[in-house]
Order: sequence, then C-alpha cells, then structure tokens
Amino acid sequence: MSDQKFALLTKAIILSFALVLPGSKILHAQTLAAQPYSEVPLSAIKPEGWLKDQLVTMRKGTTGHLDEVYAKIKNDNGWLGGKGDGWEETPYWLDGAVPLAYLLDDKEMKDKVLKYINWTIDHQRPSGYFGPLTKDEREKNIQITPENCAAGEDWWPKMVMLKVIKQYYQATNDPRVVPFMSKYFQYQLAALKTCPLGKWTEWAQSRGTDNAMMAQWLYGITKEPALLELASLIEQQSFQWSEWLGNRDWVINAAAQQNKDKWMQRHAVNVGMALKAPSVNYQRTKDEKHLKNLKTGFDDLMHLHGLPMGIFSGDEDLHGNAPTQGVELCTIAEAMYSLEEIIAVTGDIRYMDALERMTFNALPAQTTDDYNQKQYFQIANQVQISRGVFDFSLPFDRQMNNVLGMRSGYTCCLANMHQSWTKFASHLWYATPDNGLAALEYSPNKINAKVGASATEVTIHEVTNYPFEDQIRFDFTMSKEVAFPMQLRIPNWCREAVISVNGKELRREKGARIVTIDRTWKSGDQLTLQLPMEVTTSNWGKNSRAIERGPLVYALKIGEKWKKENDKVEGDYYSVFPETDWNYGLLQDIVNNPAANLTVSNGKPVAGNFVWNLAHVPVEITASAKKIPNWKVVDGLARQPVTDREGIYKGDVNPEIEKITLVPYGFTKVRIVAFPVVK
Repeated sequence: MSDQKFALLTKAIILSFALVLPGSKILHAQTLAAQPYSEVPLSAIKPEGWLKDQLVTMRKGTTGHLDEVYAKIKNDNGWLGGKGDGWEETPYWLDGAVPLAYLLDDKEMKDKVLKYINWTIDHQRPSGYFGPLTKDEREKNIQITPENCAAGEDWWPKMVMLKVIKQYYQATNDPRVVPFMSKYFQYQLAALKTCPLGKWTEWAQSRGTDNAMMAQWLYGITKEPALLELASLIEQQSFQWSEWLGNRDWVINAAAQQNKDKWMQRHAVNVGMALKAPSVNYQRTKDEKHLKNLKTGFDDLMHLHGLPMGIFSGDEDLHGNAPTQGVELCTIAEAMYSLEEIIAVTGDIRYMDALERMTFNALPAQTTDDYNQKQYFQIANQVQISRGVFDFSLPFDRQMNNVLGMRSGYTCCLANMHQSWTKFASHLWYATPDNGLAALEYSPNKINAKVGASATEVTIHEVTNYPFEDQIRFDFTMSKEVAFPMQLRIPNWCREAVISVNGKELRREKGARIVTIDRTWKSGDQLTLQLPMEVTTSNWGKNSRAIERGPLVYALKIGEKWKKENDKVEGDYYSVFPETDWNYGLLQDIVNNPAANLTVSNGKPVAGNFVWNLAHVPVEITASAKKIPNWKVVDGLARQPVTDREGIYKGDVNPEIEKITLVPYGFTKVRIVAFPVVK
C-alpha cells in the first residue's frame, strides 16, 4: 500500500471513530448548516419489546430471506457479479436488511449482506465507477471512465447502494468506505458533465436528492469542497422539488391531473423521497427559503391528499383525499425515511409527529403477520381486499394491486418495504451538539452512547409499550456520574405531559415542543414521561370523521374472512372479505363531545411474539353508531356517503343505535376509519 493510500485510510479510521461520540465536533464543525441533531451509530440502538418482535418477524420472513425466495434477487445477481438483477431491487432489499442485521446483532444476517457490500467495494473500477458489470464491460471489455461514461449504466440504483454502504459504515466504521465513496464521487463529478442524471431514465432525475444527500454526508467527514460542488450539480440536474413544494401550483396541478403528462412529478414514491429535498438543499446552501418550501409543500400535500392514517394518497399518482384512494407501500417507506432525515436537519416537531402517525398507523396495516406478503396499494376505508380496478390511477390489467401477495403489483415494494421498520428503529434517538441525546420517537429499546464533556459511556433502557400506553420510562446505567442534556418530544396531540425523575414530579409541559432535562445523571436514575392520551375526532376527505387517541387512529373492527388464491403470473395471494357489518355512521354526539361519548378499554396485554392483528389488539374504543342501509360495496369500494356542510349524512339511516368497537388502524386489514356522521 502506498504512503498516500495509507494516510487516507488512517484519516478515514480516525474520522469514523469520531462518529461514535454523539455531538462530536467533527460532525458539527463544518460549513454545512448547523444541525440540531445528528444520527447515532447504527449499532448503538437495540430494539426491545414489541418493536424487537416486529424486527424478528422480518428476520424470519422476507427481510431475512428475500435472496432465497425471490428469483429476481436469488438468481445470478448482478450485485454479486452475475448477469441478473443489476437494478434497484437488490439495493432496496439491502437498504433494510443491513440495518436489520446490526439492530439484531445477527451474525448470519451480517454475513449475508456483507457478500453484496464486499463485492461492490472490491469491484470498484479504477475510475471510481461501481456497480454490476455493464453490457459494454462484458461484451467489449471497455473500461468505464468519465470520458466514456456512456459505457456505464443508470445512476439511480447506485444512489440506493450508497445509502446501504453508508449504514454499513455507521455500524462498522469499515475504513474501506470513505475511500470508496470519495473515489466514486470524483468519478461522478467529472462524468455528470457528459452523462447527466437523466441520460438513462427519469428515475435518477426524480430521485437525485438521495445522491446529493450522500455527497453531503461524506463532506461532513472529509471536508472535501468538491463534494459540495457535486451535490450542487446533482441538484441542478434533478427535478426541482424544493421549488415545486413551495409553489402551490404544483400540488394543485397534481391533484387535478391523472394523465400521462409529467406523471413522474406526481408519482407518490418520488414525492415521498423528495420531501427531504428542501432540507438537503438548506443544509448545503443555508438558504431559509428551502425550509419554508418544505413546510408549504408538506402542509399542501396533507391538506389536498392526506388520509387519516398519516400518509398522502398515491395509487401511483397523488390522488386526492377521498377515503377510497390508495397508497403505495413504497410511498410510506420512503416518506418515513425522508422525515427521519428532515428531523435531523430542521429539528421541527411537526415532522416528528408526522413520522409517528405514519409509522404506527399506515405502515403495519399493509403487510401480513409473517412479513411475507404485502399490498401494493392499501385503502383507508377498505371493506374488502380483492382483485379489482377500484379508483386507482394505476389499476393494472391483472387487477392485482390491492391483494396481499409477495409479487402483487410491482415488486419494488417487495424489495423496498424492509427499510421502513428498520430505519424507524435506528432513528428513535439522535445526538445533540452539546454532547447529549434526544429521544424524539418512542418505542421499547436500549441505547449505548458516549455523552457529556467526558464522553462517558451510558446505557439507557427505554421501557414502554408505547404507542399502546402513555408512559415511557428511561432507566440509566453508567460507571460514573455524568452531566448531559436529555431532550424529549412532547407530541402536539398531548395537552400536558408530566415529567418525573426518580418518582418525583419534575415539571409539566404543554404539547408540541421539545423539552430538555439537563442534569448530572447517575446509575439507577429513572426518568419518566407521561403522555396522557385523550380521545378526539378529526375531519378528513368528503367531510368524514376519524377517531383518534394519542398517536393512534382508530378504525371499525370488522371480522375478517381470508381466502388464498393464485395468479399464474404473480403467484399466491390473499383476499380478505368482511364477516361483520361495516356500513355505520357515527353519532353526531361523538363529534360534539368525544370524551363523554367514547369508552376506552384495555384489550390483550402487549406480550412476547407481538403481531399487529386483531388477535393482539391492546386497546379498544366503544362508540355509538347507526347503520346506513344504502351504503354498499360498489366496484369493490365503499364510496363515501355525501354529507352537508355541517357534516351530517341526510340519507336514510336506521333508527336503532348500536355499539361498535374500534381498534387501532394498524391492526386491521378491512375497516372503516373515515366515518360519515349521522343524527
């Protein structure tokens, strides 16, 4: 090894170890905009309780075995030197499989994903280009350089693989990673002038933010100015999402049009990924307009296209706020990741609350218990899961977009769904610039970190069944006392939180804020956060109403009849039909005074082998309702009854008042969540 290469590797190792310290100066002393939060090392967080159960299920299911059960990845894989998949699906899978391996500290899983990472790093071309061998390399023995970059292939799949390798580095500090990325970005900066992002497909143009974000992340380590030049060039060649999000004409046009014109600009997965574009641009430029654009765009999306479970519609295009519109699973996965990145850059609690709502409601409802089948599109008011055209902008000739199958719809979601839970788990905590920690999303876990001016090791057990209960307890273990600040999010839905230390009330705080507990902590300390959950109602598309309690949205509990079927192209799949009545309207009294007219009761204890299904519902709400006899299934859908301006359905309503049971949305497969209101 040359002295120059040795020096570069040594610098990479030294800088990588700095990442272990939350609030490290190396992470923050940079010309990028100062951030309120930074990521903790991937190996620092260990999920526990129900969250670990979810990840173990994924390990036993397709996340742990997709390379064994899905022929496209299994056979002659291009990311292992073969002639098979060299596109997005292998990197998509790895984008969730890599964090899963390290969150569970699973050696077999680590060895599995490392095969792809090792091949990718070890087969980087002398020019810096990487990825599966291209047609020109195989057939013409051409060496890819910036000058003949056309012999390469699309930029897009490499963007995903860069995210994979970044996470691997955050878990291992492998000294090969920084030189690998540096060399590739040098190649890319030169090659983009001849082979711009859009040379091969619009996918790279529409998703260039992920590429710019990786260049800026590496700049945070090496401080190489050319990386910011590259990020700026990528932004220039990409869709101008930051400007569009701030320009209300874009979201209005997206709501009005469902034709082929500029459909990539309203493709919901692209939009989910693009949400982070303004924050990435702000990080590089420090121009506040990008943060304003983000707020405008996100608010507009949720007003015009928002659904009660916390995500905007997209089946595949943005498609309005009617409760019968669908949303693609990839959209949820990508929007979650965007919010996790946005949180670090902005520190804005609105995006923390949005991530929570999306994760605990929309996400778990779209996969089977064993994490082997998924819906390409889920529907908010979904009274049956079946083949059909429905109201989707992409109905498919085979009509398989709504069923639960491994290969139903496009298989991008089969590969991409794995990053959702894993990245949520790895972003429960963030580091702060003052050598502290911030708990910004809540779930059972344990974190190991170095904190305070003395970089003292601390272990914090977050003991909770949140979001199914309202108490979160943090148990501290360390070898010596250490002073450091601890930040906690008080969600907007919480009227008043109670914070206690060692059993004594410390303070009360209103919702929609971040609070800091700055003290000297000692081993055995307990910090308790109580977030009282009240029942409320919210107004959604077609003047419908949803019932909420804390971070969870509640849906009608409907008996489920599952039917296994087979499609000759897409294989086995499940349909689900209702076994009990669903056509209910909520009484107006509930909207006027939900606390007095809704009854909350405990269901099943949150115990081991936890699964998001009707057999494990931990909390229920009882409500009064009346049947709407003319509300029936038409073309597989329960289209929303029309109400007047007061929100009251004026058609025929049965006179009998019935008691109905509501359960958290994420536990359902068939449901009503957006109810008409009746007198």
